[in-house]
Amino acid sequence: MLHAALYGDEDQAVILTYAWDRLLIDPVPGPRGPDNFTGLQRLTPAVWAVPAEARPIPPAGSTLPRLATELPHTFALIDPRHGVEGITRQLEELVSHLSPESIDLLDVGGDILAQGDEPTLKSPLADAVTLAACCQVNAPIRLLVAGPGLDGELPPDAMRGMLGPLVHTFTAKDVEPVGSVLEWHPSEATGMLAATARGVRGTCEMRDAGLPVPLTDEGPTIHEVDLDEALSRNQLARAITTTATLDEAEAHSREICGYSEIDYERNKATWLKDQPPTTLDLEAVLTQLDQFEADARSRGVTHTTFRRITEELNLNGSLREDLRQLLISNRPEKYDAPLWRITAPAE
Repeated sequence: MLHAALYGDEDQAVILTYAWDRLLIDPVPGPRGPDNFTGLQRLTPAVWAVPAEARPIPPAGSTLPRLATELPHTFALIDPRHGVEGITRQLEELVSHLSPESIDLLDVGGDILAQGDEPTLKSPLADAVTLAACCQVNAPIRLLVAGPGLDGELPPDAMRGMLGPLVHTFTAKDVEPVGSVLEWHPSEATGMLAATARGVRGTCEMRDAGLPVPLTDEGPTIHEVDLDEALSRNQLARAITTTATLDEAEAHSREICGYSEIDYERNKATWLKDQPPTTLDLEAVLTQLDQFEADARSRGVTHTTFRRITEELNLNGSLREDLRQLLISNRPEKYDAPLWRITAPAE
Protein backbone atom coordinates (compact mmCIF):
# COMPACT_ATOMS: atom_id res chain seq x y z
CA MET A 1 0.00 0.00 0.00
CA LEU A 2 2.78 2.40 0.95
CA HIS A 3 4.79 1.70 -2.17
CA ALA A 4 1.87 2.27 -4.53
CA ALA A 5 0.79 5.42 -2.70
CA LEU A 6 4.22 7.07 -2.62
CA TYR A 7 5.95 5.77 -5.74
CA GLY A 8 3.26 4.54 -8.11
CA ASP A 9 2.51 1.14 -9.56
CA GLU A 10 5.23 1.31 -12.19
CA ASP A 11 8.10 1.57 -9.71
CA GLN A 12 9.92 -1.64 -8.79
CA ALA A 13 10.15 -2.37 -5.06
CA VAL A 14 12.23 -4.89 -3.17
CA ILE A 15 10.55 -5.55 0.16
CA LEU A 16 13.02 -6.88 2.74
CA THR A 17 10.93 -8.45 5.45
CA TYR A 18 10.76 -11.17 8.08
CA ALA A 19 9.40 -14.66 7.67
CA TRP A 20 8.03 -14.40 11.19
CA ASP A 21 4.34 -15.23 11.02
CA ARG A 22 3.87 -16.14 14.68
CA LEU A 23 2.21 -19.37 15.75
CA LEU A 24 -1.05 -18.78 13.92
CA ILE A 25 0.68 -19.61 10.62
CA ASP A 26 4.04 -21.02 11.68
CA PRO A 27 4.03 -23.50 14.59
CA VAL A 28 7.81 -23.10 15.00
CA PRO A 29 8.76 -20.27 17.43
CA GLY A 30 10.84 -17.35 16.18
CA PRO A 31 11.72 -16.16 12.66
CA ARG A 32 12.57 -18.43 9.74
CA GLY A 33 15.89 -18.31 7.91
CA PRO A 34 16.86 -19.31 4.36
CA ASP A 35 17.47 -22.92 5.40
CA ASN A 36 13.77 -23.20 6.33
CA PHE A 37 12.70 -22.82 2.66
CA THR A 38 13.08 -24.56 -0.66
CA GLY A 39 13.09 -22.66 -3.94
CA LEU A 40 14.69 -19.41 -2.78
CA GLN A 41 16.65 -17.23 -5.22
CA ARG A 42 19.95 -15.66 -4.19
CA LEU A 43 20.05 -11.89 -4.68
CA THR A 44 23.40 -11.27 -2.96
CA PRO A 45 25.70 -13.51 -0.88
CA ALA A 46 23.63 -12.79 2.25
CA VAL A 47 20.18 -12.04 0.79
CA TRP A 48 17.65 -14.50 -0.60
CA ALA A 49 14.47 -13.62 -2.45
CA VAL A 50 11.27 -15.57 -1.76
CA PRO A 51 9.57 -16.20 -5.12
CA ALA A 52 6.09 -17.63 -5.62
CA GLU A 53 7.44 -21.16 -6.06
CA ALA A 54 9.33 -21.13 -2.73
CA ARG A 55 7.96 -23.31 0.05
CA PRO A 56 8.61 -23.43 3.79
CA ILE A 57 9.99 -26.79 4.93
CA PRO A 58 7.49 -28.46 7.30
CA PRO A 59 6.67 -28.00 10.07
CA ALA A 60 7.56 -24.34 9.37
CA GLY A 61 4.98 -22.09 7.77
CA SER A 62 5.18 -18.75 5.95
CA THR A 63 2.90 -16.32 4.13
CA LEU A 64 5.73 -14.97 1.95
CA PRO A 65 5.40 -17.35 -1.04
CA ARG A 66 1.69 -16.56 -1.35
CA LEU A 67 2.42 -12.83 -1.07
CA ALA A 68 4.97 -13.23 -3.85
CA THR A 69 2.31 -14.99 -5.92
CA GLU A 70 -0.33 -12.30 -5.50
CA LEU A 71 1.76 -9.11 -5.47
CA PRO A 72 4.21 -7.77 -8.09
CA HIS A 73 7.07 -6.90 -5.74
CA THR A 74 10.26 -8.80 -4.95
CA PHE A 75 10.17 -10.19 -1.41
CA ALA A 76 13.52 -10.74 0.27
CA LEU A 77 14.21 -12.38 3.60
CA ILE A 78 15.52 -10.53 6.65
CA ASP A 79 17.73 -13.10 8.38
CA PRO A 80 18.26 -12.16 12.04
CA ARG A 81 20.12 -15.35 12.95
CA HIS A 82 23.41 -13.45 12.72
CA GLY A 83 22.19 -10.60 14.88
CA VAL A 84 22.38 -6.95 13.95
CA GLU A 85 25.72 -7.46 12.22
CA GLY A 86 24.10 -9.93 9.85
CA ILE A 87 21.16 -7.67 8.95
CA THR A 88 23.54 -4.74 8.47
CA ARG A 89 25.52 -6.88 6.03
CA GLN A 90 22.30 -7.77 4.20
CA LEU A 91 21.33 -4.12 3.86
CA GLU A 92 24.77 -3.06 2.66
CA GLU A 93 24.81 -5.80 0.04
CA LEU A 94 21.34 -4.83 -1.20
CA VAL A 95 22.26 -1.16 -1.43
CA SER A 96 25.37 -2.06 -3.43
CA HIS A 97 23.48 -4.49 -5.65
CA LEU A 98 20.35 -2.41 -6.32
CA SER A 99 21.53 1.22 -6.03
CA PRO A 100 18.01 2.11 -4.85
CA GLU A 101 16.55 5.56 -5.37
CA SER A 102 15.09 5.48 -1.86
CA ILE A 103 15.05 3.26 1.24
CA ASP A 104 12.14 3.33 3.68
CA LEU A 105 12.04 1.52 7.00
CA LEU A 106 8.34 1.00 7.69
CA ASP A 107 6.83 0.08 11.04
CA VAL A 108 3.09 -0.38 11.44
CA GLY A 109 1.92 0.70 14.88
CA GLY A 110 5.02 2.51 16.10
CA ASP A 111 6.41 0.11 18.70
CA ILE A 112 9.79 0.68 17.06
CA LEU A 113 9.72 3.92 19.09
CA ALA A 114 9.46 2.10 22.42
CA GLN A 115 12.06 2.63 25.14
CA GLY A 116 11.80 -1.00 26.22
CA ASP A 117 10.20 -0.75 29.65
CA GLU A 118 6.61 0.03 28.62
CA PRO A 119 4.13 -2.36 30.28
CA THR A 120 2.14 -2.74 27.05
CA LEU A 121 5.16 -3.66 24.90
CA LYS A 122 4.99 -7.23 23.57
CA SER A 123 7.36 -7.68 20.62
CA PRO A 124 10.35 -5.31 20.72
CA LEU A 125 13.03 -7.65 19.36
CA ALA A 126 12.17 -7.72 15.65
CA ASP A 127 11.92 -3.91 15.52
CA ALA A 128 15.06 -3.33 17.56
CA VAL A 129 17.41 -5.46 15.45
CA THR A 130 16.12 -3.86 12.25
CA LEU A 131 16.39 -0.34 13.62
CA ALA A 132 19.91 -0.94 14.92
CA ALA A 133 21.03 -2.32 11.55
CA CYS A 134 19.50 0.56 9.56
CA CYS A 135 21.35 3.08 11.73
CA GLN A 136 24.70 1.52 10.73
CA VAL A 137 24.19 1.46 6.97
CA ASN A 138 26.02 4.10 4.97
CA ALA A 139 22.95 5.17 3.01
CA PRO A 140 20.03 7.51 3.70
CA ILE A 141 17.17 5.56 5.26
CA ARG A 142 13.83 7.16 6.09
CA LEU A 143 11.90 5.79 9.09
CA LEU A 144 8.13 5.79 8.59
CA VAL A 145 5.46 4.90 11.16
CA ALA A 146 2.07 3.93 9.76
CA GLY A 147 -1.05 3.65 11.89
CA PRO A 148 0.27 4.98 15.22
CA GLY A 149 -0.92 2.68 18.00
CA LEU A 150 -2.50 0.06 15.75
CA ASP A 151 -0.27 -2.78 16.97
CA GLY A 152 -1.67 -2.37 20.49
CA GLU A 153 1.77 -1.97 22.04
CA LEU A 154 2.26 1.78 22.41
CA PRO A 155 -0.69 4.17 22.79
CA PRO A 156 -0.68 7.00 20.22
CA ASP A 157 -0.29 9.59 22.99
CA ALA A 158 3.02 8.01 24.02
CA MET A 159 4.58 8.53 20.60
CA ARG A 160 2.81 11.65 19.37
CA GLY A 161 5.72 13.90 20.35
CA MET A 162 8.10 11.84 18.22
CA LEU A 163 6.03 11.71 15.06
CA GLY A 164 7.37 14.03 12.40
CA PRO A 165 5.78 15.28 9.17
CA LEU A 166 2.67 13.59 7.80
CA VAL A 167 3.78 11.71 4.68
CA HIS A 168 0.45 10.27 3.53
CA THR A 169 -3.03 9.33 4.72
CA PHE A 170 -4.26 6.05 3.30
CA THR A 171 -7.69 5.98 1.65
CA ALA A 172 -10.00 3.21 0.53
CA LYS A 173 -8.48 3.57 -2.93
CA ASP A 174 -5.00 2.82 -1.53
CA VAL A 175 -6.33 -0.43 -0.04
CA GLU A 176 -7.78 -1.73 -3.31
CA PRO A 177 -4.56 -3.29 -4.72
CA VAL A 178 -4.07 -5.41 -1.58
CA GLY A 179 -7.73 -5.96 -0.69
CA SER A 180 -7.68 -9.60 -1.81
CA VAL A 181 -4.51 -10.26 0.20
CA LEU A 182 -6.10 -8.91 3.37
CA GLU A 183 -8.90 -11.45 2.95
CA TRP A 184 -6.45 -14.18 4.00
CA HIS A 185 -3.32 -12.57 5.47
CA PRO A 186 -3.35 -12.73 9.29
CA SER A 187 -1.64 -9.41 10.10
CA GLU A 188 -3.90 -7.68 12.60
CA ALA A 189 -2.13 -4.30 12.54
CA THR A 190 -2.22 -4.09 8.73
CA GLY A 191 -5.84 -5.24 8.76
CA MET A 192 -6.78 -2.42 11.12
CA LEU A 193 -4.76 0.03 9.03
CA ALA A 194 -6.77 -0.96 5.98
CA ALA A 195 -10.05 -0.85 7.90
CA THR A 196 -9.40 2.69 9.14
CA ALA A 197 -8.45 3.72 5.58
CA ARG A 198 -11.88 2.44 4.55
CA GLY A 199 -13.52 4.56 7.24
CA VAL A 200 -14.03 2.05 10.07
CA ARG A 201 -13.97 3.70 13.51
CA GLY A 202 -14.39 2.34 17.02
CA THR A 203 -12.32 0.07 19.30
CA CYS A 204 -10.84 -3.19 18.02
CA GLU A 205 -9.82 -6.03 20.32
CA MET A 206 -6.80 -7.97 19.05
CA ARG A 207 -4.36 -10.80 19.84
CA ASP A 208 -4.81 -13.55 22.38
CA ALA A 209 -4.50 -10.97 25.18
CA GLY A 210 -7.48 -8.97 23.88
CA LEU A 211 -5.64 -5.67 23.57
CA PRO A 212 -8.07 -2.78 22.89
CA VAL A 213 -6.95 -0.59 19.97
CA PRO A 214 -8.70 2.71 19.07
CA LEU A 215 -9.68 2.97 15.40
CA THR A 216 -9.48 6.72 14.83
CA ASP A 217 -8.64 9.25 12.14
CA GLU A 218 -4.95 8.71 13.06
CA GLY A 219 -5.22 5.07 11.98
CA PRO A 220 -4.57 5.52 8.24
CA THR A 221 -1.77 8.10 8.63
CA ILE A 222 1.95 7.67 7.88
CA HIS A 223 4.49 9.89 9.61
CA GLU A 224 8.20 10.32 9.14
CA VAL A 225 10.33 9.90 12.29
CA ASP A 226 13.95 10.88 12.82
CA LEU A 227 15.96 7.64 12.66
CA ASP A 228 18.63 8.74 15.13
CA GLU A 229 16.00 9.93 17.61
CA ALA A 230 14.32 6.53 17.43
CA LEU A 231 17.65 4.84 18.15
CA SER A 232 18.42 7.13 21.07
CA ARG A 233 15.01 6.26 22.55
CA ASN A 234 15.14 2.50 21.91
CA GLN A 235 17.33 1.02 24.67
CA LEU A 236 17.27 -2.48 23.20
CA ALA A 237 18.34 -1.31 19.73
CA ARG A 238 21.32 0.52 21.20
CA ALA A 239 22.38 -2.48 23.29
CA ILE A 240 22.36 -5.02 20.44
CA THR A 241 24.26 -3.01 17.82
CA THR A 242 27.27 -5.36 17.79
CA THR A 243 25.41 -8.64 18.22
CA ALA A 244 26.40 -11.44 15.84
CA THR A 245 23.67 -13.95 16.78
CA LEU A 246 19.95 -13.84 17.49
CA ASP A 247 20.64 -15.55 20.83
CA GLU A 248 22.77 -12.57 21.88
CA ALA A 249 20.01 -10.15 20.94
CA GLU A 250 17.49 -12.25 22.87
CA ALA A 251 19.68 -12.15 25.97
CA HIS A 252 19.72 -8.35 25.82
CA SER A 253 15.94 -8.30 25.41
CA ARG A 254 15.52 -10.38 28.56
CA GLU A 255 17.84 -8.04 30.42
CA ILE A 256 16.38 -4.73 29.21
CA CYS A 257 12.72 -5.58 28.62
CA GLY A 258 12.41 -8.41 31.11
CA TYR A 259 11.47 -11.00 28.47
CA SER A 260 12.04 -12.25 24.95
CA GLU A 261 9.10 -12.49 22.60
CA ILE A 262 10.53 -15.75 21.25
CA ASP A 263 10.43 -17.21 24.78
CA TYR A 264 6.74 -16.33 24.82
CA GLU A 265 6.29 -18.16 21.52
CA ARG A 266 8.24 -21.17 22.82
CA ASN A 267 6.05 -21.41 25.90
CA LYS A 268 2.86 -20.99 23.90
CA ALA A 269 3.96 -23.55 21.30
CA THR A 270 4.55 -26.09 24.09
CA TRP A 271 1.10 -25.36 25.49
CA LEU A 272 -0.55 -25.67 22.07
CA LYS A 273 1.05 -29.09 21.49
CA ASP A 274 -0.79 -30.41 24.53
CA GLN A 275 -4.19 -29.16 23.37
CA PRO A 276 -6.58 -31.74 21.91
CA PRO A 277 -7.48 -31.34 18.22
CA THR A 278 -10.56 -29.24 17.59
CA THR A 279 -13.14 -29.09 14.83
CA LEU A 280 -15.62 -26.45 13.76
CA ASP A 281 -19.16 -27.06 14.94
CA LEU A 282 -21.39 -24.27 13.63
CA GLU A 283 -23.86 -24.28 16.52
CA ALA A 284 -21.12 -24.37 19.17
CA VAL A 285 -19.09 -21.68 17.37
CA LEU A 286 -22.04 -19.29 17.11
CA THR A 287 -23.00 -19.86 20.76
CA GLN A 288 -19.46 -19.12 21.93
CA LEU A 289 -19.25 -16.15 19.58
CA ASP A 290 -22.47 -14.68 20.97
CA GLN A 291 -21.07 -14.88 24.49
CA PHE A 292 -17.75 -13.37 23.47
CA GLU A 293 -19.48 -10.53 21.62
CA ALA A 294 -21.72 -9.76 24.60
CA ASP A 295 -18.69 -9.60 26.90
CA ALA A 296 -16.76 -7.49 24.38
CA ARG A 297 -19.64 -5.02 24.00
CA SER A 298 -19.65 -4.55 27.77
CA ARG A 299 -15.98 -3.53 27.44
CA GLY A 300 -16.83 -0.94 24.80
CA VAL A 301 -15.40 -3.00 21.94
CA THR A 302 -16.87 -2.45 18.47
CA HIS A 303 -14.65 -4.71 16.32
CA THR A 304 -12.27 -7.62 16.60
CA THR A 305 -9.91 -9.66 14.42
CA PHE A 306 -10.35 -13.22 13.24
CA ARG A 307 -7.14 -14.14 15.06
CA ARG A 308 -8.71 -12.88 18.28
CA ILE A 309 -11.91 -14.86 17.69
CA THR A 310 -9.92 -18.02 16.83
CA GLU A 311 -7.95 -17.83 20.05
CA GLU A 312 -10.92 -16.81 22.20
CA LEU A 313 -12.85 -19.87 20.98
CA ASN A 314 -9.79 -22.06 21.79
CA LEU A 315 -9.49 -23.19 18.19
CA ASN A 316 -6.28 -24.28 16.51
CA GLY A 317 -4.71 -21.48 14.47
CA SER A 318 -4.94 -23.64 11.34
CA LEU A 319 -8.73 -23.26 11.55
CA ARG A 320 -8.68 -19.45 11.38
CA GLU A 321 -9.43 -19.26 7.66
CA ASP A 322 -12.20 -21.87 7.87
CA LEU A 323 -13.69 -20.03 10.86
CA ARG A 324 -13.56 -16.76 8.96
CA GLN A 325 -15.42 -18.24 5.99
CA LEU A 326 -17.97 -19.85 8.30
CA LEU A 327 -18.75 -16.62 10.13
CA ILE A 328 -18.91 -14.44 7.02
CA SER A 329 -21.22 -16.87 5.24
CA ASN A 330 -23.57 -17.03 8.24
CA ARG A 331 -23.46 -13.40 9.34
CA PRO A 332 -22.24 -11.36 6.35
CA GLU A 333 -23.60 -8.12 7.78
CA LYS A 334 -20.98 -8.30 10.57
CA TYR A 335 -18.00 -8.26 8.20
CA ASP A 336 -16.21 -4.87 8.15
CA ALA A 337 -13.42 -6.03 5.87
CA PRO A 338 -11.04 -7.26 7.04
CA LEU A 339 -12.40 -6.98 10.62
CA TRP A 340 -15.41 -8.49 12.38
CA ARG A 341 -17.94 -5.98 13.71
CA ILE A 342 -19.29 -6.71 17.16
CA THR A 343 -21.82 -3.90 17.42
CA ALA A 344 -24.79 -3.38 15.13
CA PRO A 345 -24.38 -0.64 12.47
CA ALA A 346 -26.83 1.65 14.30
CA GLU A 347 -24.72 1.41 17.43
